Formats: sequence, C-alpha cells, structure tokens
Amino acid sequence: MTLLLKEIRSNPILWLLVFVPIVFVAAKLWPEAHTLLFVLSILAIVPLATLLSSATESVATKTGDAVGGLLNATLGNLTELIIALAALKAGEYTLVKASVAGAIVANSLFMLGASFLLGGLKYHTQEFNRHGARLQTCLLFLATIAIMTPSAIVDAESPQTAFTQQLSVGLSVLLIGTYALGLLFSLWTHREVFAGAAHHEAGEATWPTGLALAVLAGVTVLVALTSEVFVESVQEAAKTFGMTPAFVGFIVVALVGGAAEMASAFAGARKDRLDLSVGIALGSAAQIALFVAPVLVLLSYVIGPTPMDLRFWPGAVIMVFIATITAFLMTSTGRSAWFVGVFVLMVYLVFAMTLYLMPPATL
Repeated sequence: MTLLLKEIRSNPILWLLVFVPIVFVAAKLWPEAHTLLFVLSILAIVPLATLLSSATESVATKTGDAVGGLLNATLGNLTELIIALAALKAGEYTLVKASVAGAIVANSLFMLGASFLLGGLKYHTQEFNRHGARLQTCLLFLATIAIMTPSAIVDAESPQTAFTQQLSVGLSVLLIGTYALGLLFSLWTHREVFAGAAHHEAGEATWPTGLALAVLAGVTVLVALTSEVFVESVQEAAKTFGMTPAFVGFIVVALVGGAAEMASAFAGARKDRLDLSVGIALGSAAQIALFVAPVLVLLSYVIGPTPMDLRFWPGAVIMVFIATITAFLMTSTGRSAWFVGVFVLMVYLVFAMTLYLMPPATL
C-alpha cells in the first residue's frame, strides 16, 4: 500500500483520481447533466488508466510480457464487456455491434499504430516476437470469416431470422472453443515460442504481485463503472450533435473503453517492451472477436429482449477485415519504426473520417 500511495503522490496525473468519486456523485445528483458527466468521466478514466498501466507493468515484469499482455487485455476488455452488456440488456444491438467491431479495429489499428509511433520516436527500430503477433492475427482472421459468413449468406432484404440465429450460436461456440485452444497453445504446449524478451531495468521499482493484482482488479471495476457513465452521457450528447449510435459505438466507446489497456501498451512501447504492447493490442482484439462477441450472442438469449446474431453491416465487416490484414502485414517482420505506426494510424483515421461524415444507417 505504501508503494501505491508513493506512486500516486509522485505522478501528477494520478492526482486526478479525486474525480472518480465526484463523477459517481454527479451521476446520482444530476443524471441529466450530460455535458458535465462527459467531462468528469474523462477526467476520471485518465488517471485510472494510468494506474492500471503501472500495475500491469509490475505483473508483466514477474510473469513475462506474454502473460502480462494477456492479463491486461483480459481486464481491459471487461470494460467493453460491461458496457456491451448494459446496451444488450436495453436491446440497443446497434450500439453493441458497433462497439464490438469498433473495439476490434481500434485495438488492431489505433493501439498498435500508436504503440509503434510512440516507441519509434524514442528508439530507431524496435523488435518484438512475430510468432505471437502471427497467432493473434490468424485468430482475428478466423473471427472475421465467422462474422462475414452470416453477413454475406443472408440476404439483406430477407434476413431468415431462424437460420441466422442458429448459425450465430453455432459460430459463437466454435469461436470460444478456438480461443481456448489458442490460449492452451500459446501459454502451455508451445509457450517457449511466444515468450518475450526480459526488459526489467535495474533499479526499477515494482509492486508486490498481490498489490498489483488487487489494483488491476479494483481499477478495472472502477474503469468499467466510469465508462458506463461516459457512454450514457455520450449517447444523449450524440443526439444533439447528430451522431448515430454506430459512430458512437465504433469510435467513441471503443477508444474510451480501451483507455486503460492503451495506456499500458503505450507505456510499454516507450520502455522498449514492444512484446507487451503488441500482446495487449492484438491479444485484446482477438479476445473481443473470439470471446467477447460470441459471449454476447449467447447471453442475449438470457438478458436481451430478443436474441442477437453475428450479422454486422457490410461496412463493419470490411473494416474489420482490412484491419486484420493490415495488422498481419505490419507485424510479419517482427520489427517496427515510427513510420510503420503512422501508416497503421492513417488506416484507422480513414475509417473514423468515413464513419463521421457518412455513418451507416443500420447494422
């Protein structure tokens, strides 16, 4: 606990943690003050993301970057999952699907590209384990096929609901099973292939494992709760500014929901720990595609007003496919530089600009 307090005192960004209780109080007292809640939630998420980054680095130092990246991606994706569950319960399937597709694209393009750029500005070139990146991009490609299949086979004018729902349930089970086997392959049977290089610097202070895990769990819950307040305020603000739920889910929710893991990925890149950064970015994207999205389909039969399927609007499918191919090509060599990051970010900005200027009407 002393190390945690010392970290908070020494980092001015963490002083913004005072806004965490403030945003919850404001949400209770002024639930209609959407602009105020929007600003307060941003001010609360930033220090929480920074704190989560520090805790993840401590865990990764002891477990290795491969496990550390997986742990951060898992806890970071809880935010997206909780937000999606709230929208799922309300029957806002447009927002759910947009946030899922947006999170996949944001992690595999924005987070990966920004990590390459930030690390490349400090180091001439950086290296990472290309085998781990290849596995994650292959898993992403499989998930893209699973999303494309019901979207391509089922005619838009004749949705064939029963067939689509049965196919979506079957594909969800296959994706979850594949993701579990992928974890077994990378963390157990062939873990030596995916092990990252050790980057623990001499004199670098790390937290005890118990403290780091406790902070990871606690902060993740707070980020999820704060993000939910943020999403509720953004949805109302979107009506005023003329933004559709698709744009809000695909861009805004994806970036804010992934703030915690992005902070860890960016910090790892600046410390020349690109294995951690790539593991978080691609691991998070693969986890959303192969685990979070299928789980949401299955849970829709329990908590949703109607079952949800894996049909995405054509634009989302194309963007996820292009993001997967881009990530595969940019990580195939196991080396990066700052311009590689610029290239990947430009692809993401093309998508963001397209959705902002001409958002899809439906999903």
